[in-house]
Amino acid sequence: MIPWLDGDAPFPPLERALAQPNGLLCAGGDLSPQRLVEAYRNGVFPWYSAGQPILWWSPDPRMVLFPSEFKVSRSLRRTLRGGHHEIRLDSAFDSVIRACAETPRNGQSGTWITREIQLAYRRLFDLGVAHSAETWRDGELVGGLYGVAIGRIFYGESMFSHVTDASKIAAAHLARFLEKQGFGMIDCQMNTPHLASLGAREIPRPDFVRHLGELAGIGEPAVRWPTDGASQPWV
Repeated sequence: MIPWLDGDAPFPPLERALAQPNGLLCAGGDLSPQRLVEAYRNGVFPWYSAGQPILWWSPDPRMVLFPSEFKVSRSLRRTLRGGHHEIRLDSAFDSVIRACAETPRNGQSGTWITREIQLAYRRLFDLGVAHSAETWRDGELVGGLYGVAIGRIFYGESMFSHVTDASKIAAAHLARFLEKQGFGMIDCQMNTPHLASLGAREIPRPDFVRHLGELAGIGEPAVRWPTDGASQPWV
């Protein structure tokens, strides 16, 4: 059995997370901004399907991407240098999270990005905590991602593409933006071939927690990012 969160009860120690399913820590609680920020600061994130209680996770190992290690393939570099796209930050958060929820994915019949999740992260966006990175072509949103920034860590949540490499383009520009802003780590949560192709790698949970301690408390108050903050030409 896993603990149930009542009221403002704190999260259990990460060491109590299950090995199978990997990282399941507890259930219950709510999706208030305070609870979500507390979760991320402690290396925990929500992930559950419609009809389930809120489930909280902290897998071991943890998939992370250090911004300086972002891997740009030759084909992606050509695309980035081609300049046939525009990168924006925080200009269409609602559209990005909705597209992440609605875009079909191989091997998945539904989405964990429920309406409840979308509203919760919109509240974080209004507070300057959640952010989106977007790829636009000819005035159309064709790809992007969203996540949460606390201190000098960006916690990636989901991405989508409607044309080839659109999410990779947004991720590449975001990684460079984050590196310039002094961010030390991007939390990718779970291991996938797509994330690994971008340079993400697994680290043990204790190492992840150590990075949290070093980075999560650094930085200025939460703010909306400049729309063109990641739009510089790729060289």
